[in-house]
Amino acid sequence: MSSAVPHFMQGLMPAEVEEYLYGTLPQRDPVFREMESYANENDVPIVGPAVGRLLFQLAKMTGANRIFEMGSAIGYSTLWWALAIGQEGVVFYTDSDRRNADRARESFQRAGVLDRVEIKIGDALEILSERKGEFDIIFNDVDKTQYPQAFNLAAGKIRKGGLYIVDNVLWSGKVARPDQNDENTKAIVEHNRLLFRHTEFLSTLIPLRDGVGIALKL
Repeated sequence: MSSAVPHFMQGLMPAEVEEYLYGTLPQRDPVFREMESYANENDVPIVGPAVGRLLFQLAKMTGANRIFEMGSAIGYSTLWWALAIGQEGVVFYTDSDRRNADRARESFQRAGVLDRVEIKIGDALEILSERKGEFDIIFNDVDKTQYPQAFNLAAGKIRKGGLYIVDNVLWSGKVARPDQNDENTKAIVEHNRLLFRHTEFLSTLIPLRDGVGIALKL
C-alpha cells in the first residue's frame, strides 16, 4: 500500500481487503478523525478504527467498567474504552511522554470523557504494579521488548471472566519467520508462547491490522 494510506490500514491482509474492511466502517466523530490524521502525519502508532471498534465491543460484551491501558500514546484506544464503559467506569491511561498525555487530555475533554479517564505519566508496568484491586480488562501496547514482563504482571491483576488484550501480536508477520532475530520480534514470540501456555487463560490471536491477542481469564 502507498505511503498515502493511513498507517492503521497497512495490515496483514491484501491491500484490497484492507480497503474494503475500512470502507465498511461508519464515519467516526471529529475527535477520532483528528486523532487519526495527527497519528498518520506524525508517525504515531494507533490501533485504528477497526481494532478500536473491536475494543469497544469487547468492553461492552464483558460489562467492563475498570480498564487499565499499558501504553496509551495520544489516547486513541483510550477514547474507545472510555466511550464503552460509560459514566460510572474508569480507564487508566499511561504513557511516559507528557506531550502525549497533554494531547490525549485535550482529546478526552473535547469528547466529553475526561471525567472517566485517570491519566498517569510514567512507566506503565510500574504504575500497574502499584494499583490495588483487579481489572475487567488490561490492554497491553507497551514497548515490544516488555511484552513478556507485561503479560506476567497483568495476569495476576485481571478478574476471573476478565480480558487481557494485546496489540501487535503478529508484528507485520515477522513472528512467523524463524530468521527474525531482532529483540522486538523475539519478545513478541516469547509473549505469545507464554499466553497460550498459561492455564488460567483461553487465548486467541486475530489477524486484524497487526494482530490482536484476546485472552479470557478462566
